[in-house]
Amino acid sequence: MSNRLKIKGGHIVKPDGVYEGDLTIENGVIIAIDTGSENPDETSESHSADQVIDAEGAWVLPGLIDIHCDAIEKEIEPRPNTLFPMDMAFLQFERKLAGHGITTMLHSLSLGVGLSVRGEHLVGEVVNLIATMRQERAMIRHGVHLRYEVSHLTGFDLAQRLISDGLIDYLSLMDHAPGQGQYHRPGAFQRYVMKNQGVDLNEVAAIVKELEERRSLVDWNKLKSLTADARKLGIAVASHDDDSAASVDRSLGFGATVSEFPLSLETAAYADNQGMSVCVGAPNIVRGGSHDGNLNAIEAIQSGVADTLCSDYHPASLLHSIFKLETEGVPLTRAVAMASLNPAKVLGRADSIGSIELGKRADVIVVRKIRNNPLVQYTAVEGKLVHATHDFF
Repeated sequence: MSNRLKIKGGHIVKPDGVYEGDLTIENGVIIAIDTGSENPDETSESHSADQVIDAEGAWVLPGLIDIHCDAIEKEIEPRPNTLFPMDMAFLQFERKLAGHGITTMLHSLSLGVGLSVRGEHLVGEVVNLIATMRQERAMIRHGVHLRYEVSHLTGFDLAQRLISDGLIDYLSLMDHAPGQGQYHRPGAFQRYVMKNQGVDLNEVAAIVKELEERRSLVDWNKLKSLTADARKLGIAVASHDDDSAASVDRSLGFGATVSEFPLSLETAAYADNQGMSVCVGAPNIVRGGSHDGNLNAIEAIQSGVADTLCSDYHPASLLHSIFKLETEGVPLTRAVAMASLNPAKVLGRADSIGSIELGKRADVIVVRKIRNNPLVQYTAVEGKLVHATHDFF
């Protein structure tokens, strides 16, 4: 039986422009885009529908694809050593994501030092929960972005197993050691640890010493074998916090095709020139700059050296950053693509999701504004409404 949904009268954001028109979805696929155009790839054929959404005055966007967001960690552990049941945390978080217009979420799980949600045992549990939810039921598309801390030597076997078992969709290498990446400035690491862990100078000195000892034992060739295994399975590899051209070159040596959060415009430009996608954080855009005084994401986008957005740690920022970029002179089609089509390309899924085009999976959101803030009125995943606020607007 047909399962047909029609979205009427919205500003449809396609890859090549914004059009007034109607969108028809059948059995989870976009079957018609009626914009009154004579484009033979479109159709103005009349289609009746089982359900009709009035999108007059609203924007109709492809569902957002978030390739880097660690907010699930705060849902599970909102305060240090205060863990909530994972099923509860996951299911409630999923509802929030649908309301933010995120239809594909790669939950960023850090395999690093610690006994909390970033420890090996709990990372494994969350990965298995996501795999189970994908098979049993899900409101949106879920995946796993494994963030592997290179100095976390005991985590290598788990990372290797998760990759070989097909449980990982995206892999990034992190190096959060003193003098590296976001801690490249002298004393930056020490200040961060003292502030967040409440330790004194002697304690932080001991932490630094232990971390530096572990980093000296890193087998970089072994890490290259890990990323090679991932790439053979079609898993994209990313770097994290590149702080120089040399850092980008090292990432390229690991087969990275994405540079996440480069620290300066020069580094972002170098990564872009090397053919890498450059991913910047939506909170940086919404807030008008980096909270650490690093790369200004708007400047990078305006300079043409950043092409992908992620929510980093704040899912609501992803949609807001799109419209913020428009006010900064970035065409809406380009801003939308940065949070939909371009991440889909990173993941190798642009043939099925990431844009409003005939034959693609119907991951679509309807957006209206309140006090100039974009809010999601409807979210559909494969044509099925998973979020609706009929009377709110």
